[in-house]
Amino acid sequence: MSGTSRARGYWEQVVRPLVVDRWPGLGYAAGRLGSGSDVLGLDDGTSTDHDWGNRLTLLVDADRVADVDAWLEDVLPPAFDGLPTRFATTWSPQVRHGVDVASVAGFVHSRLGVDATAPLEPSAWLGLTGQSVLEVVAGDVFEDVAGELTAVRERLAWMPHDVWLAVLAGEWAAIAQELPFVGRAGERGDDLGSRVVAARLVERTVRLGFWLDRRWPPYAKWLGTLHARLPRASVTAAPLGRALAADDWRTREAAIVEALETLHDLQRDTGLPAAASAVVPFHTRGFAGVGDVPELLRDAVDDAGVRAWSAGTASVEQWATSVPVLMDPTARSRVAAAALGPEPRRGPDA
Repeated sequence: MSGTSRARGYWEQVVRPLVVDRWPGLGYAAGRLGSGSDVLGLDDGTSTDHDWGNRLTLLVDADRVADVDAWLEDVLPPAFDGLPTRFATTWSPQVRHGVDVASVAGFVHSRLGVDATAPLEPSAWLGLTGQSVLEVVAGDVFEDVAGELTAVRERLAWMPHDVWLAVLAGEWAAIAQELPFVGRAGERGDDLGSRVVAARLVERTVRLGFWLDRRWPPYAKWLGTLHARLPRASVTAAPLGRALAADDWRTREAAIVEALETLHDLQRDTGLPAAASAVVPFHTRGFAGVGDVPELLRDAVDDAGVRAWSAGTASVEQWATSVPVLMDPTARSRVAAAALGPEPRRGPDA
């Protein structure tokens, strides 16, 4: 049984009857949200060794959170469907029930570090990671009586167009910074260095595919799995795999170039700014470089402030690599805010 199926049964057979009987007319939303492979529908037998079991997200009015949480601790049965309803987790040694009771605003803030119950400023979008958004939008919602959670999930379905262009420009710019090094390191006999750069570029190209297909990228463990399910960009898996397996830098570089040109064609087909070719010679050295794709995307941004960000500090997960920072909504938001500076003026150029 998948974690989501277990959560649905736990809600329908145990938690919902108790809550509705105790608080008739209560506005709530219930589902399997937050962390865990089951939220992405990717759990299997290996997933059950920690933080897996009778888990559920129950969102109620803020003034009811403490009462509902404490009451469930008192009245929930000791087990459901062969597993305990109270257990410790990797983030808390306390043995207690696995129903995450919160308000919609509180739950969303705990994942994103911002209030997404209202429209977000551009700088707030750039402080999000794909994984943090997936923890809000990817899991199954069993019921949403109040409708507030559904509204938040619709708002987070994808970023605004200008922010999207900025993120794409930032990814292409980052690729441009290192693409020539695959050949340069290889030419000097540094095969390990060439492989390291190639691996970094493969990851960036995978993420570029997510951005172009308007899908939020998960954290590293599931990046390849969900990349294979992308509607268009998944076709780059074959050349990217060849790039990682190649024993010489020329084959390695050629495979990455093939993937980049494929994504550039998808970008053009989407109606986004594109050049004649994504890849151009890097000066006269005989290595591949990126053309003016980042600049074309940045120039298409209407908001002057967002256009400035795309030059070097786009989405925080494009330039921050510390896992503890990326997992901590408060730290992530502070780092992003510090890098982006004060909120610039909004609107198109006069």
